[in-house]
Amino acid sequence: MSSKMRRKIIGIFTAILIIAGTANPHAKSFFSLPSQQRVSVGDNISFQLLFPEQILKQLSIYVEPGANKVLSLNGTDIRGRAFNFLDGWPIASTPGEARIQLRLFGIFPVKNVKVEVLPQIRLIPGGHSVGVMLHAEGVIVVGQSIVEDPQGEKRNPAMESGVEVGDVLVKINGKTVGNDEMVARLVDQAGKTGTELKILVKRRDKYFTATVRPALCKETNRYRIGLYIRDSAAGVGTLSFYNPQNGKYGALGHVITDTDTNQPIDVSDGSIVRASIQGIQAGRKGVPGEKIGMFINDKAFSGSIQENTRFGIYGKLDTDLKNPLYSKPLPVALYDQIRPGSAEMLTVLDGEKIERFRVHVEKVLYQSVPDSKGLVIKVTDPRLLKRTGGIIQGMSGSPLIQDGKIIGAVTHVFINDPTRGYGCLIEWMMMESNGSVEQRKAS
Repeated sequence: MSSKMRRKIIGIFTAILIIAGTANPHAKSFFSLPSQQRVSVGDNISFQLLFPEQILKQLSIYVEPGANKVLSLNGTDIRGRAFNFLDGWPIASTPGEARIQLRLFGIFPVKNVKVEVLPQIRLIPGGHSVGVMLHAEGVIVVGQSIVEDPQGEKRNPAMESGVEVGDVLVKINGKTVGNDEMVARLVDQAGKTGTELKILVKRRDKYFTATVRPALCKETNRYRIGLYIRDSAAGVGTLSFYNPQNGKYGALGHVITDTDTNQPIDVSDGSIVRASIQGIQAGRKGVPGEKIGMFINDKAFSGSIQENTRFGIYGKLDTDLKNPLYSKPLPVALYDQIRPGSAEMLTVLDGEKIERFRVHVEKVLYQSVPDSKGLVIKVTDPRLLKRTGGIIQGMSGSPLIQDGKIIGAVTHVFINDPTRGYGCLIEWMMMESNGSVEQRKAS
């Protein structure tokens, strides 16, 4: 058959599908097939087509030749081979890439799919309540105040030098500052000796030096520069996962920001400890609820905070972690393996007891670039709705499990509907725990 005739037949077939697809769910299933699938070793490759069996019999799968034995069928290498659509589905054998062609009548290619096979990773699901203690790199400017000197002159030395709320004071006169007491001491010393302060300031991702001359405060009789600052943050959240292979964990699913400036906190050091939930403040429309927790400092559970990213906080635990609901680690689900439908969330409502609660995955949002809002979920568990009203503060990081796989973690609540919220894909969280998502995507 000539190539011209072949293109004509393919064009006619495609046109028929397009026309039928406007109202036919069978044809719609064809057009919704992805051009790329990402799976883990051991997973099946499958195309969800809703055509009748007599049509499916006319379809075949052809696996293009590749360097590695990425896919196999019934234990047989299928590189460079074609098989009937109904013969069964290939299994991802080894990490790598494969290209699959969906053919009509074994001749006409109607769909090309790139399959990326990743190493299988198993994680221990979290659900544990944790106390988060974060120390910033430098000190964060959270407010400004007017300084009135003994002569009655009112001014703000730092603001006059260009320092703004949300800035981070990294160094003063070459010395790295770690807390507000140190800043107050350096400012007072400079004022008493009549010298200026050279302050290294970080604003978002840029640095600059501000020259500030302290003013003597009439009220306190100390030298001040007119800033309110903070050097740490603390709160209650939920652990998302623990990797027993390297001792790393992920939690929260979203970045920790300063409560006054809403700016992400650059981590200098921090730690997580056990937390016991002592009370619940239920959420309602327009008013987010929260968990009320108590930190428990002991050696039974603790860890470092090494990164504060838009996908949560990450670090290492000092001891191995167990989940009483799952005796063995669970595989992770990649984007292509998550479906709208029922799932479960693990979180704590009383003390340190991890419990299962029913949720419904309403949407799986396609993400061409990493983002912390990859799932839309709805709480359906009657007991959880009665206790909390839905998703509340402190649930951030609660793992989501579907079909025996970890699919993500709770991140945000819808303010006007606390029964619904966003989840972060475990795929992004897992990558972030092993380094920058952007670097891994680029590589």
